[in-house]
Order: sequence, then structure tokens, then C-alpha cells
Amino acid sequence: MYKISALPIKYDILPSPCYVIDEERFRENLSLIRLVSNDSGAEIILAFKGFAMWGVFPILTEYVSGAAASSVDEARLCFEEIGSPAHTYSPVYKVSDFRSILKYSSHVTFNSLNQFSKYSAELQKCSKKISAGLRINPEYSEISHGIYNPCSPGSRLGVIIDDLKEGLPDGIEGLHFHVLFESDSYALENVLQVVESKFGKFFPQLKWINLGGGHLMTRKDYDVEHLIKILKKFREKTGLHVILEPGSAFAWETGELVATVEDIVENQGIKTAILDVSFTAHMPDCLEMPYKPKIIGATDPVPGKPTYRIGGNSCLSGDVMGDWSFDRELRPGDRIIFWDMIHYTMVKTTTFNGVHHPSIGIWTRDDKFKLLREFGYEDYKNRLS
Repeated sequence: MYKISALPIKYDILPSPCYVIDEERFRENLSLIRLVSNDSGAEIILAFKGFAMWGVFPILTEYVSGAAASSVDEARLCFEEIGSPAHTYSPVYKVSDFRSILKYSSHVTFNSLNQFSKYSAELQKCSKKISAGLRINPEYSEISHGIYNPCSPGSRLGVIIDDLKEGLPDGIEGLHFHVLFESDSYALENVLQVVESKFGKFFPQLKWINLGGGHLMTRKDYDVEHLIKILKKFREKTGLHVILEPGSAFAWETGELVATVEDIVENQGIKTAILDVSFTAHMPDCLEMPYKPKIIGATDPVPGKPTYRIGGNSCLSGDVMGDWSFDRELRPGDRIIFWDMIHYTMVKTTTFNGVHHPSIGIWTRDDKFKLLREFGYEDYKNRLS
């Protein structure tokens, strides 16, 4: 069930709460991503929106050399910590940010024709070459979660083919779409067929195409050979430079969130174990999607086994998730280990209620824990004034 490395993490010696990434599992994912890039000829870069733990970027840059940014701060992080300009896309750019966007980017993709028109003069005046792209909406997606579907009717993301009746604007060198979510290569194949049928007439005018994120190539059941095959075929057919920017795939199943049971309360026969972490502050996707995370050593409710609802340490009534069964009764001080909490979870956390952000660390290949960051009062205070 769980991808455990040859050097299992000793969770009991870690601070609590704490996000911990396993260097060995991280390198396994990076090795596979590099293999796909080398064998397919596609450029694969990291999407910061899914994983921006810059303390492990020295490891990351042994395997890939670029990143996708969604804001001026993400673009700057790429420039400073990866050492290369970013591929930047945002639904809108602010005038006050745009010169910095250009400073930290090599590619800038626009969400609408209006946005490109607004900034085209600034692009032309830029002292370095910036490759401009346009986000497209193929009006086709296999995403079942509405909150993540950019092709929903009335979507604000990307231009549809009807918007391009007069052709592509001068200066556009690439197209960008992002319509996948933790998807397989067969979903990508279907999307590519739609994109080619609708937008293929523009391909001879272009230099590159960005296939966005959602390519969960490091998941155990992912057909990597099929991905390589369709990417090679598409490259050879179109002559375009192909870019992928997955986020989850880089950190998929590479680390956990370590928590501790602080109290157990019972109400109308329901026992709730209250932890030193919060679902709303530290695992927001669990409530947004929603989805039930995995806990190492726990299962869905089993009759006759000790069963608990798991509660967070904020005052939000809905800061709960459950239920789980355990092999024995839980007690205050027990560790609860949430599986696969490194991608997306970390980048979406808050300090709601002033709850401390979990520490961040890495379990190294030499079987040691390295603390990268811990948080306190100043981190909370400095967000507000």
C-alpha cells in the first residue's frame, strides 16, 4: 500500500507536527521524470503551484533545470533557487508586476487576447528575448472534479477556438493548455487529438506547445511507455518543442505529515482524536475536494476495532475528517502519520487561528533527519499588521 524506501523514516524521532520528505523516494521520482524527458525529447519542468519546497532544489536540479511559475514571486523563486528563468503563466498580470515577470521569465503565456494586447509593447521593448504564448481552452477535459476543471462552461481560463477566427496575433510563439488532473497518458492522448483538430492549423506558425500539468507519471499504474510513445509521435508530426509542467508527479508519495494525538474526546459514542495539526490550515485539499487522506497503520472503519474520528486543532467545527480504525486504542502522545502530504498540501497551508505551521525537513539517503525550517510567532505576525 505504501511506497517505503530501503531506509524507513523513523517518525518517532521527528518534531511534531512536521512535513518530512524522503530523499530516496524523491530521487526515484526525479529519475523517472528525467527518463521520460530523455526518451521522448519533451522538456519537463516543475510546476511550483504543486511543489515549491526550495530546500530540496539542489537535489531537483540534478535532474531537471526549469520550472513553471504562476506569479512574480514564483518566477523569482525559480530564477534565484533553480538558476534559470521561469515559464510563467497567470490568468492576469498586474502592470506593477510585469517588468519583474519579464526579468525572471523566459516564456510568458497570456490567458486572453486582451492581456497579450495590453502587454505586447512591453514585450517588444524588453532587453532580452521573451517567448510569448497563449493559453487555449480546447473545451474538452476528462477531469471529474469541477473545482479543477478549466473547461467547464463559462471558464475564465484560456481562449477557445472561436476567439481565434482572425488567426493568432503576431508575436505568439507557443500555445499552452492545462486540462488534466492526476491523469494518465490515455487522457493526454485524447486531449491532444482534440487540440490538434481544433488548433492544429496554427502549429506551423509556432515554436512550442506546453501540455500543462496533471501528468501523474510517477504513480505506480501509470503507463510510462505509452506516454513516451505519444510524446515522440506528436513531436515528430508537428515539429514543435513540447513542454510538460507536472507538479504532483515530482513529489508523489515522497513524504508525510507527522502529527501527534493531544486529546481524545467522546460525544454520543463518537471518539475524536484531536491532533496538533489542522485539516483546514495544514491539509486544505482534504476539505476543498474533498478527499480522505491515508494514515499509516489505519484503515477505514472495521467493526470491533478501535475507531476514531480525527480532529484538527483549530476552532473550525468542520476541522475533522474520519473515521479510521486502528489496531489498538489511541492515547495522547501517539503519532499519526498522514501519507503523501508533500505535493499541493504544503503550498496551500495557512496560519488560521495562529496555529503554527508544521516544521519542514528531509530524511536523507544516509538515514538521518535534517530540519530545514521551523515556524513560530513571527511567521504568523508578519503576515498581518
